[in-house]
Amino acid sequence: MRTEALTELAEIVLTVERPHPVRVAIDGCSAAGKTTLADELADVLRARTDREIIRAGIDYFKRAPELRTAYPIESPDSYYRDTWDHDSIRERLLIPLGPDGDRQYVAAVREASARAMSDIPVLTASPDAVLVADGGFLQVPALVDHWDLRIYLYVGWDVVLRRGAARDQAWMESLAAAEERYRTRYIPGERMYVDEVQPRSRAQIVVDNEDPANPTLTVN
Repeated sequence: MRTEALTELAEIVLTVERPHPVRVAIDGCSAAGKTTLADELADVLRARTDREIIRAGIDYFKRAPELRTAYPIESPDSYYRDTWDHDSIRERLLIPLGPDGDRQYVAAVREASARAMSDIPVLTASPDAVLVADGGFLQVPALVDHWDLRIYLYVGWDVVLRRGAARDQAWMESLAAAEERYRTRYIPGERMYVDEVQPRSRAQIVVDNEDPANPTLTVN
């Protein structure tokens, strides 16, 4: 049951001890259910502890489209290697909450479209806070060492295609257009990440989320 899985995850998170805020990554491919799980986990944590729980979506740390010039903008390489602003993720969120950090962080640098800067203020985390951050490609070399707990949501590529296209057709021309985008850009880019980084084996916890009502946990 999902409730039991979330309770188990929360218990694991709360056992992680650091002399600074604990930084938890919810990693996974498109439509794996990262944001939903992260929101629910944050709620369970708030119900179980008085510690400050911080939520951040790494999709709000994307580079402006006009700055993604290393690869053709619609290519899998651009999606994987040039979309997210790793410097900002590190320097404005993860390093401040890590060892010797000043705990002054921002939960976003740009609006969801990445075309405009965010006006979210700089905040100061409590010393024993827990950051629950969700996003794709969170275990790339530029970020992997800045997480204190790495959780990877697994779903198969067929599930990525089905769920992702059904979700994204709302802002695209049609379901067929969304499916084509997943086949030619998102899934090939995410395959590069999975092949290069092996995030499932590097995560401390893997959540099989193919059946969202009954996710299963594996502790590596």
